[in-house]
Amino acid sequence: MNKSIIKLKNVWKIYGKGSAKVEALREINLDIKKGEFVAIMGKSGSGKSTLLNSIGCLDIPTEGEIYLDSFNISHLSESDLAQIRGKKIGFIFQQFNLIQSLTALENVMMPMMFQNIPKSKREERARYLLNIVGLSHRLNHLPSELSGGEMQRVAIARSLANDPEVILADEPTGNLDSKTGQDVMKFLNELNDKGKTIIMVTHDEDLAKQHSEIIYTIKDGRI
Repeated sequence: MNKSIIKLKNVWKIYGKGSAKVEALREINLDIKKGEFVAIMGKSGSGKSTLLNSIGCLDIPTEGEIYLDSFNISHLSESDLAQIRGKKIGFIFQQFNLIQSLTALENVMMPMMFQNIPKSKREERARYLLNIVGLSHRLNHLPSELSGGEMQRVAIARSLANDPEVILADEPTGNLDSKTGQDVMKFLNELNDKGKTIIMVTHDEDLAKQHSEIIYTIKDGRI
């Protein structure tokens, strides 16, 4: 039986105080096993992005505990969280979040810089990853010179830069046409087949049913 890679215990995330208080997450208990493909569904404002940020160490809980590989990350400093994120977690965003002034190659190299990987090794791996996603002919192109599908593939390559165990995908097909979206999902399934844990946020029920093993629905901050 696969061990837990991410576990949330009674997690709350509260913004503001008094009459302005917003309970974005309420009593979240979640246990994701290594190698699973999990979909998190919910309408806009349901708390799914806050949940993804909590899982991805981008946000610390107001209450409760978050474990990554059995290690409690709930109260670590930002610098410690950044190190863990860099090594363990890869992010794929709906808006791609590529640095516009950097080439595809440089965007993929960037996460490795923060892990103190030598430049020659960074470039070698970035070239390898861009070749895997079919962009070996676009290495020196800026994001503005790429199509939406190409930008998403650069984002996928970047998410794999440090060979993370967990890939977090926030609406990974949201800005893509249906054919390109299918290609992206096929690639995520291939990564899952190779042992990567995939956690995908989506509002697309068909996408969730077709590609994930487990679907969690979040409403009003509760699963």
